[in-house]
Amino acid sequence: MIRTPVCDLLGIEHPIALGGMGSVFSPQLVAAVSNAGGLGALGCHYVGPDQIREGAALIRDKTNKPFGLNFLLFDLREDSFAAALALRPPVIALAWPRPELDLKPIIARVHDAGAKVTFMAGGAPEARRAAEAGADVIVAQGTEGGGHVSWMASLPLIPMVVDAVAPRPVLAAGGIADGRGLVAALALGAEGVLLGTRFLASTEASLHAKFKQAIVESDGHDTALSEIPDLAAGIVWPGAMSRSRRNRFIERWAGREWLLRQDQAAAKAQVAEARKTGDINEAPLSMGQDSGLIHDILPAAEIVARIAREANEILSARLPRFLR
Repeated sequence: MIRTPVCDLLGIEHPIALGGMGSVFSPQLVAAVSNAGGLGALGCHYVGPDQIREGAALIRDKTNKPFGLNFLLFDLREDSFAAALALRPPVIALAWPRPELDLKPIIARVHDAGAKVTFMAGGAPEARRAAEAGADVIVAQGTEGGGHVSWMASLPLIPMVVDAVAPRPVLAAGGIADGRGLVAALALGAEGVLLGTRFLASTEASLHAKFKQAIVESDGHDTALSEIPDLAAGIVWPGAMSRSRRNRFIERWAGREWLLRQDQAAAKAQVAEARKTGDINEAPLSMGQDSGLIHDILPAAEIVARIAREANEILSARLPRFLR
């Protein structure tokens, strides 16, 4: 079994973490990943204090293993953040600060609540900034991932971040969906992986079945980076683009973002209805290029077990053949 130092730091069995995705608020998924020996995380951005408390209670009802609560720093709601800290979760996951934000007092508050801090970064300078502010684990997120990403691909980014923040541990994210990705991350100096799209295609994910099937049917070449999902939602992410499935909705507004800004309310209502009915052509679906590696919808526990099993087989049986 693969066990890295980050497992001891976070109290987990496998170096596999669930991204705290805003597209799915699913305590069941979080608990399933944690019960399987990974680290589950609940996306708490744009979620009120009561819903955070209810979500954490559901997680703790289903597992006694470590889990995290995830927040976006560029639009941090103090009431929700304070409610999360009062729950004293094992981990608080942070991401996407504005350049002028002082990270030290925020991370100090998390540590005062007895939690570890994971911090997602899309570049080495941002990773170094978070490490110097006291983050316990840095997540190096490549642009291959689904949802909001920066511009650098995982292959150069991961070792750059590892070097920038050493000796702090690094998790790799973006474009990873199987044991091969975990082994590659370890070879690049990371101590584990964080996955989003692979867990969207799980039985516990609170995503319409048609959207899950769209991930399974993807060849990995049908995603696009754009601002269109955010424009439709009325949200501005600092320095981020959104990777989503290239569908009719995205293609309709590509190059006509100025018109989407004028028609934002109607587009937002249309997206909400499409999500409800499972219309995969008329709502953005955040998914990474690794969707081409996802061929089934599985329980989250099986996803964790399969990745760990595949990685162990590669390290113990396949790679040693190349050593003389």
